[in-house]
Amino acid sequence: MLVRDAMTTVVLTIGPAHTLRQAAALMSARRVGAAVVLDPDSGGLGILTERDILNSVGLGQSPDIERAHAHTTTDVVFAAPSWTLEEAARAMTHGGFRHLIVLDHDEPIGIVSVRDIIRCWTPARQRVPAGTARGGA
Repeated sequence: MLVRDAMTTVVLTIGPAHTLRQAAALMSARRVGAAVVLDPDSGGLGILTERDILNSVGLGQSPDIERAHAHTTTDVVFAAPSWTLEEAARAMTHGGFRHLIVLDHDEPIGIVSVRDIIRCWTPARQRVPAGTARGGA
C-alpha cells in the first residue's frame, strides 16, 4: 500500500505568527494532530504537532504568548505519495516522529501519521470502531 492511499488530505496550514492556543484550537476543530506551518517570508514549510504544543505548556510557557514559529520543526522529512507505507514507517522510526508531510511537486497534498499507517495495516475485522474507548490500567 502507498502513502497516497493512507494519507489524510485535510492539511491544516497556519502561519508562523499564530499563537499556540490558536494552532491548538484549529487542530482540535479539524481533528488533526499536526499543522503545516507556511512561512511566506522564508518560503519554507515546517510542521507543528500536538506534542510541540504539549511540550511548551509543560514547560510553563503561555499558549497565548508563544508563537508557532518558535516551536515549529523546520528540518522536515517529507514523503512522496508514491512511497510505500513501509518507507514512511521507516522514516518515522528513524527520525523519531509521528507525522510526515506529503509533497507532490513541492506542494503539501496530505499528511500521513502513524495512526494512518496502523489503520491500513490492521485488518478491518479487528479494528475498534471510532469513538470506542479502550482502557487499561
